[in-house]
Amino acid sequence: MNYERLEQTMRQLALQAGDRIMDIYNSEDFDVKVKSDDSPVTEADEAADALISEGLRRAFPDMALVTEEQANSHTQKVDTFLIVDPLDGTKEFIHRRGDFTVNIAYVENGVPVRGVVYAPAKGRMFYTRADGVSVEEDGPFDKDTPGTLRPIQVAQPNNDSLMVVASKSHRDQATDDYIGKYSVKDMTSAGSSLKFCLVATGEADIYPRVGRTMEWDTAAGQAVLHGAGGQVVQFQDHAPLRYGKDGFANPFFIAYAPGVELQEA
Repeated sequence: MNYERLEQTMRQLALQAGDRIMDIYNSEDFDVKVKSDDSPVTEADEAADALISEGLRRAFPDMALVTEEQANSHTQKVDTFLIVDPLDGTKEFIHRRGDFTVNIAYVENGVPVRGVVYAPAKGRMFYTRADGVSVEEDGPFDKDTPGTLRPIQVAQPNNDSLMVVASKSHRDQATDDYIGKYSVKDMTSAGSSLKFCLVATGEADIYPRVGRTMEWDTAAGQAVLHGAGGQVVQFQDHAPLRYGKDGFANPFFIAYAPGVELQEA
């Protein structure tokens, strides 16, 4: 893989998709449908998916592509591939809460090694550069020329006073019970893959997810977190969370800054 070309392509496609999403987000009304798994999908999901998929296939025609909105891509057996969630946080989008993201990632031998997470309504963009270091780019965003890039790094956690980030739309008792095993200074909530990015920037120390996710929900955020010095492990045994699993479904997991003393499930 040409990582410099990958960085440029993912960044540009995320910005282009973000523009399309915001056009629909700012319109008076938009169509919402329900998929076979009862999850919502909007015209913004579909428009962003078409744009990103076309761009990735043009730039990397020989690379496998997995994307949430194309069910026929979910039957592949691959461990090196591009993976896309064109609009992560559809419920946040529908309710106009702003916590939605464009996620594009590259998985190599089961590990997300490069990714971009762009939150167009919040004006925040995080990505791994060609050298694997994660940055946050300051807006306004020019599609051809990156602006000011700030390397990001996980915090040095204090286990007597941890900052926890949890899901805004999927918070449940099991999550609260697990968080209760830690000494928590404060909690914040966020939608979509922004939770990974808050750990990556040091705005949070740990993000436990006790609930269903798919690989396209997490790959880009995990790549950004890895590039900032963080880790993602399975909830039950603390083994690394890997990709290319059957059906691209994830087990429960914990994203965290090294130094957090992980508690048992």
